[in-house]
Amino acid sequence: MEPRVDFFGNPLAGKVLRHINSATRIASESGVPTATQELVKIRASQINGCGFCTDMHTKDAAAAGESRQRLNLVAAWREATVFTEAERAALELSEQGTRIADAAGGVTDEAWRMAAKHYDDDQLIALLSLIALINAYNRINVINRQPAGSYRPGQFG
Repeated sequence: MEPRVDFFGNPLAGKVLRHINSATRIASESGVPTATQELVKIRASQINGCGFCTDMHTKDAAAAGESRQRLNLVAAWREATVFTEAERAALELSEQGTRIADAAGGVTDEAWRMAAKHYDDDQLIALLSLIALINAYNRINVINRQPAGSYRPGQFG
């Protein structure tokens, strides 16, 4: 599989990615645990069918010490006992935020209440920003057919 265009080598794309990366960096410094951030990115990427981002974030999470068991269970997090209540709230917010087009009312009040129970306002802003940003990355990579599998942890950072 070849990408449709060399997005990572194109100067215009580089400008776009710098801005997205800058926003992601700001949101990632919010106090939301790194493990939670990676779980949110992995789940959104799975839903969107973005192999490139799923590959990247599972490898980054593993390199940061995330267990293989938890990474293997992200797609089935509702049935898994290995996630904290706070992580489950973030995963629910990620799913509903990613599937916004599928839900008549968007993110439910219950999902927001559960997230707000575990995260302060800055962390909630960071979570919703990270969800929006990973969805942007997913769409870029899926539209471009960016191949997955060759990412090395820390490759872009």
